Amino acid sequence: MNEGIVYKIYPKKIIERIDAKIKLLGENCSFTVSSFLIFRAVMFILIWVLIYFLSDYGYILAPIIAITFYLLLEKILIDNPIKARGKKLEKEALFFFEVLALTLESGRGLKQALSLTTLNIDSEISKEFKRTLNEIDMGKSLTESLEAMKKRIPSEIINNAILNMIQASNYGNDICSQIYNQIDFLREKQILGVKAEISKLPTKISIISVLFFVPIMLLIILAPVLIEYIMR
Repeated sequence: MNEGIVYKIYPKKIIERIDAKIKLLGENCSFTVSSFLIFRAVMFILIWVLIYFLSDYGYILAPIIAITFYLLLEKILIDNPIKARGKKLEKEALFFFEVLALTLESGRGLKQALSLTTLNIDSEISKEFKRTLNEIDMGKSLTESLEAMKKRIPSEIINNAILNMIQASNYGNDICSQIYNQIDFLREKQILGVKAEISKLPTKISIISVLFFVPIMLLIILAPVLIEYIMR
């Protein structure tokens, strides 16, 4: 029923775009396309009506605040969590792919190597590959399952590794060297991320100094003058 209402309110392109984004949030996402879109529409109308009737300048504020809420809700509930999940998966992928590469070098096939790796690693990226393996067991091909997995992963680096797996499965390419390339890329990206955070420290320290230490120093310097003024 909710889906029917959603298709009446929203164009198909918007529904498909939100659906694709929600898939990137993984299985732990607490809302569906229908629940998100209905909630956003209801809250948009409610905010508009309340501000319009409760504020003296409601005819100006209502559209501004309601539209701002409408636009920010997708960013807060979907876009930001997607970015956070992508970073988390990339951190986990470094160790996962290292173990996978070692397993492949031992002479096992890709499906068996993925099965052994997911069996020994407990992480979100491992759970995604377990889901892929379950789809294979249910009748999908390895290529179809990996293609479906790409739509659930908000990381270009990991998706490149998955694409390499698909090509290795279809054309017999050397998967190990490709995975090691992705490992090197992930490691380099993490190092650059740490360097970027370190480079921001002086700015953060300066801001903290301005907000906390400068007022305290001013208070210490001006305290005698203030005391003298109060005692008069």
